[in-house]
Amino acid sequence: MTATKDGGPSPGGAYPGKTPRRRLAGTAARPGLRGAAGSPLAVAGLLGVGALAVYMLYSWLQWTSFAIRSWDLGIFTQLAKDYAHFQAPIVSIKGQGFNLLGDHFHPILVLLGPVYRLFPGAFTLLVVQNLLFAASVAVIAHLAVKRLGRIPGACLGFAYALSWGLQSAVDSQFHEIAFAVPFLALSLCALLEEKWRQAWIWAALLVFVKEDLGLTVLVLGLVMAHRSRRPAGLWLAAWGVTWFVLATQVFLPALNHGSPWAYRSQLDIAGFLGDPASLFQKDKVATVLLLSAITAGLALFSPLVLLVLPTLAWRFLGDLPYYWGQEWQYSAVLMPVVFCAALDALSRRKVLDSAKLRLLSGVALALVAVSLSGHFAFDRLLHPARDFSTAGNAAAYSALAAVPSGVSVETDISLMSYLVDRDEVYWVGNTNPAPDYVLMDVSGRAGTADTTTATEAEARFPGIRYITVHADGHFQVARRVAK
Repeated sequence: MTATKDGGPSPGGAYPGKTPRRRLAGTAARPGLRGAAGSPLAVAGLLGVGALAVYMLYSWLQWTSFAIRSWDLGIFTQLAKDYAHFQAPIVSIKGQGFNLLGDHFHPILVLLGPVYRLFPGAFTLLVVQNLLFAASVAVIAHLAVKRLGRIPGACLGFAYALSWGLQSAVDSQFHEIAFAVPFLALSLCALLEEKWRQAWIWAALLVFVKEDLGLTVLVLGLVMAHRSRRPAGLWLAAWGVTWFVLATQVFLPALNHGSPWAYRSQLDIAGFLGDPASLFQKDKVATVLLLSAITAGLALFSPLVLLVLPTLAWRFLGDLPYYWGQEWQYSAVLMPVVFCAALDALSRRKVLDSAKLRLLSGVALALVAVSLSGHFAFDRLLHPARDFSTAGNAAAYSALAAVPSGVSVETDISLMSYLVDRDEVYWVGNTNPAPDYVLMDVSGRAGTADTTTATEAEARFPGIRYITVHADGHFQVARRVAK
């Protein structure tokens, strides 16, 4: 889509009375893009498949080296297992009887149920997330090639596939935002093509991925209303606000034993007003600068960039430092936003009305993505023996073999995701019922006697006796003794 003089859409979604402009150089109408090998669909498909291969390689190396990042993969695997058996997502890793729909509002995850039923395993969730991310790559690359031409469009798609937000999300393993990434890509690309109904539908689904995305839908609706000059955008904005209020004030408290929304402190507007300088902390500034850098600043030329504000608000207004930086999955939803904004900017004649400039911009995006990759997760792919060492695998397999299937296990995060498919798993940091087994990683402890895990379990569960059934320099397993 090109832009009219006043910034609105041009033909085919032109306003009455506007004069059609010539096609942009570098669009799909060029003869060189008509061949099958260079068609937007073919280029997008190749980029999507390539991205999937890289994501899967990283996940496979993580999984086979027992490089687990957090307890989240275990949590969402328990959720998927419950949905697969038509049960409420009662996730014991979060606490006995804890309904995960009371933590975050993500009913879209019910779609994991049938997939898990067919392919039961925590690794299945990593495959699902990688497929969803790769699908978003194909969607954005397809429109980029149509708009910009084969080479600059492919460069933009390549840069998006390697963007640091997606790298960090793949590294962090499965989270509900896996669904938000392709929904945003589909909605924003439809919006740029003036397919308002499609844009509305894909955006509307975001409210079922996570409660805070209702605010993103609000902003998206306002942008749509401005660009389309139609009331549908305002209805979308109202839809987003309504579901944000329902999720945070009704559903989450009701499903979390009547407690208020657990993350309301993240929107601490009063705290910000009392200390505005808090927005300029090092990690926050770095995140904003990197969001601009990955598109060489092009995203700043499009109103679509406003969609980053709700996500940055709940991350920056709270007092949890791990929300501020570039690690974990929190920036993944920002990647389709800034790259679609960059695509919008490159498509506008006012910004770059030269095929050569668009080509140079596309190449610059690809070079920036490659250079930044050396500072994020995928740099580990260059050193698999060092960063995905399998030296401790034998100890892990032995510890897992010491725990039978169908029992309850209390554990830390080390082998949690490898136990959830077959056992009822509890996290050692919660107050839990006495489990049948306790499995702990003791490699970082000083003076690990064989009875350490057993005696610690007895201290947590007075009156219950545990004996050590497996111990080495890495893991210990204790079994509950029947009275």
